[in-house]
Amino acid sequence: QVQLVESGGGLVQAGDSLKLSCAASGRPFSSYAMGWLRQAPGKEREFVAAINWSGLSTEYGDSVKGRFTISRDNAKNTVYLQMNSLKPGDTGVYYCAASGRIGPVTRLDLYNYWGQGTQVTVSS
Repeated sequence: QVQLVESGGGLVQAGDSLKLSCAASGRPFSSYAMGWLRQAPGKEREFVAAINWSGLSTEYGDSVKGRFTISRDNAKNTVYLQMNSLKPGDTGVYYCAASGRIGPVTRLDLYNYWGQGTQVTVSS
């Protein structure tokens, strides 16, 4: 079992930056691939970014490539999402998730554990 707690969300203006954190507890953090997913109002949850267990391999959704960076610190049991050049279309609830796969994992159905989410709102 893994417990995930996101933090760092908030209200920002278009063009601003924001860094999300996800603290994990429970089973060894380094054994899980991690990901960030988001859900905008009225839309389905979508893949944002993923990182494998070691942190050496990452994947990004097309809409965030070049603007977002996922990273992890296995010593601190934490995964991060650095978000730059934010747009109103990035607004939504951002979820941290853990997968027992090697990763990076881009399919939402392959994630085993989810956090409660943190709200990110980008105003124009």
